[in-house]
Amino acid sequence: MGRKRSFDDDEVLARAREVFLEHGYEGTSIDALVKATGLLRGSLYGAFGSKRGMFVAALRDATDSKSRDSEVLNLVLVALMELSDHDLEVRRLVSDYLVKLSSSVSDDTNVVVVDVAKLLGETLLQRANIRLQSDDERSKS
Repeated sequence: MGRKRSFDDDEVLARAREVFLEHGYEGTSIDALVKATGLLRGSLYGAFGSKRGMFVAALRDATDSKSRDSEVLNLVLVALMELSDHDLEVRRLVSDYLVKLSSSVSDDTNVVVVDVAKLLGETLLQRANIRLQSDDERSKS
């Protein structure tokens, strides 16, 4: 029989999300997760199995709702850019989340795809600190 966890899963996943958001999946080391979460390496592996397991748990937790919060969208972008092309579980989580988001938009598939693509595109530009200016804004500067 295993020992009862002495940490709060929600708090640990929130801290892990911050690290993944700051460094991306590939740029995040186990040492960074250990430092951010306060877990010992053995506890991290015992609870989540691996860095990937921790990312999947954080993604699952973040995409559990229809939230369009920038933190959730940025984590979805990390998943899309770094994992979803080769990780079926991550792809399914992202896909399920996008379906949840789109169900509140419209029944028209084309409208849904455009809305989701626009939302993710805007989030990607914000993440890259790129602000597109309109013709009027450019002429004033």
